Amino acid sequence: MSHLRMMIAVAALCLPAQTAWSQSYPSKPVRLISPFPPGGGTDAVARVIAQALSDQLGQQVVVDSRGGASGMIGVELAAKSAPDGYTLVMGNVIPLAMLPSANPKVPYVPLRDFSPISLVALTEYTLTVHPSLPVRTVKEFLALARKRPGELTYASSGNFSGPHLSGELLNLMAKIKLLHVPYKGTGPAALAVMAGETTMMFGTGPSVVPHMATGKLRGLATTGLKRSSPDLPAFSEILPGYEVTQWYGLLVPAGTPKDIVDRLHKETVRAIATPKVSQVLTNLGTQPVTNSPDEFRAFVKAEGEKWGKVIKAANLKAG
Repeated sequence: MSHLRMMIAVAALCLPAQTAWSQSYPSKPVRLISPFPPGGGTDAVARVIAQALSDQLGQQVVVDSRGGASGMIGVELAAKSAPDGYTLVMGNVIPLAMLPSANPKVPYVPLRDFSPISLVALTEYTLTVHPSLPVRTVKEFLALARKRPGELTYASSGNFSGPHLSGELLNLMAKIKLLHVPYKGTGPAALAVMAGETTMMFGTGPSVVPHMATGKLRGLATTGLKRSSPDLPAFSEILPGYEVTQWYGLLVPAGTPKDIVDRLHKETVRAIATPKVSQVLTNLGTQPVTNSPDEFRAFVKAEGEKWGKVIKAANLKAG
């Protein structure tokens, strides 16, 4: 009986300790890695979520911008961070689905090295051109591109990024030849187009909508399956089946305690459901959305498979 009492006593001591530990999280500032430079969609969404989580968690969530290599540098940093809930990463389709599908030497395996929390937003790309380009419709643009193969340049946030593959997919489906010019993020890419260094770009809402509003960029079409704005057609209206979706989601290093993952998921869902946060994300040109960790995991897996097929069809080689 004394042995049984000892076991019960130990169990009673351990359970409250674990509960108290989880309830104390977070006890210090939390880092949210944004693997793309300021000025782009990922960074903009990360800052909105960081502020909302700061308010809810009672600890500062600090955005740490680590751009470069189409998001690979920041995501690798997150993968190698301690799995204690104090490092999060704002992942998106590029480093989590496109790069691993293109290059087996990517220094992380998304669904091995991370525990998904939730999607937070979806968006499409918008093909924007420099205002000096003499086109105002997709048909005019495609006609010009066919007349000038290899002359029209498009900026992207890096090799094998969403904007890069958007252009390659358009080349394949429309039988045109746009010349790809990679930059270190959608922010720098947008600046390049506005400066006339490149002709056009596929940009997310946060990176191009403000410049379209001021007339510094001209929007021609979006890459969603359906028209999302009365002002711009979807490419699929002209090229049936053409679709590219950008998405953003929170992840933590694999091995992070489940109760912390659950807490972060709960707070993320709560944040996205807040009218203020939802409206800000909408104003950025994104669609607020959440899902469960398991659903997010399945989503990342499906996206990797999808883009692997596109990369193979386009005969693109990494390195």
